[in-house]
Amino acid sequence: MDLLTELFARHGLVTVALAVLLGQIGAPLPSTPVLLLAGVEAGSRPGFAWQAFVVATLSAQLANGLWFWAGRRLGRRVLATLCRISISPDSCVRQNEASFARRGVLTLVIAKFVPGLSILAPPLAGTLGMRTWHFMVWNLLGSALWAGAAIAVGRIFHAQIDAVLQALAQLGSAAVVLAGAALLAYLAWRLWRRAQFNRELKRFERLGPVEAMALLDAQGDILFVDVRAFAPDMPLGHRIPGARHLDLGALREDTLADWPPSAELITYCACPNDASAARAALWLRQQGRSVRVLRGGIDAWKQAGLHVETL
Repeated sequence: MDLLTELFARHGLVTVALAVLLGQIGAPLPSTPVLLLAGVEAGSRPGFAWQAFVVATLSAQLANGLWFWAGRRLGRRVLATLCRISISPDSCVRQNEASFARRGVLTLVIAKFVPGLSILAPPLAGTLGMRTWHFMVWNLLGSALWAGAAIAVGRIFHAQIDAVLQALAQLGSAAVVLAGAALLAYLAWRLWRRAQFNRELKRFERLGPVEAMALLDAQGDILFVDVRAFAPDMPLGHRIPGARHLDLGALREDTLADWPPSAELITYCACPNDASAARAALWLRQQGRSVRVLRGGIDAWKQAGLHVETL
């Protein structure tokens, strides 16, 4: 701890810039604690708080802008890559899409205060087609609020944070062991949750696009269910013809009141491992409906050259 505080005292602004930039890019580095230390350091260095605030805000804006550009250019491929390295790869896109659907651009304001949302929100905004100037303005506001809040907390509670650092320094290796044990317990719980979901996913028959189209031609009484989340200023773009939309954030029994009672349902999404489609299928089965999952979702459907509707 003494080495960390000494390094921060000598190269504070560089440390803030690198920590925020790397943290927002996706490196497993804790940037918020560094901002707290910046607030502590501001107690003995006049003007340092404002300098750290500007550096942190601009660093976050730069990193987020790169992810927004990647989302705009590469689409859901960049989301799939991020989710594969996530602790919760099966639900990360679904939860963030739902946040954009409920809150729209305000998601960018709160993103850095919500674990898991900070990294995915910028590329998801690009993928969903958010206007560039909307992203830049709202993300800048969110970055400024996050950086300012963390530095302010560090400044206000500098005495308490100093006491914690001194206590950790006295514990020495024991503090490292305790922190490692807590992290391992958290990872084990999340991996157990993921394994549970994978078992649920295997319970549903998954059809490829060509198989689903052949079933539609042969049987006819098929209803596709689109479970992607969307916001009014970021439309879905395309859907399978005749598909009904199902909001996973507002599931009620009366949702199915006007759906054909005898139709076989095929759910689809645009997420890794068809996670949202599987969760929707599970709920629909609980409502007594016959349901399957479209393997690969809307992206696989379009890649197969099958017809889509423009929204």
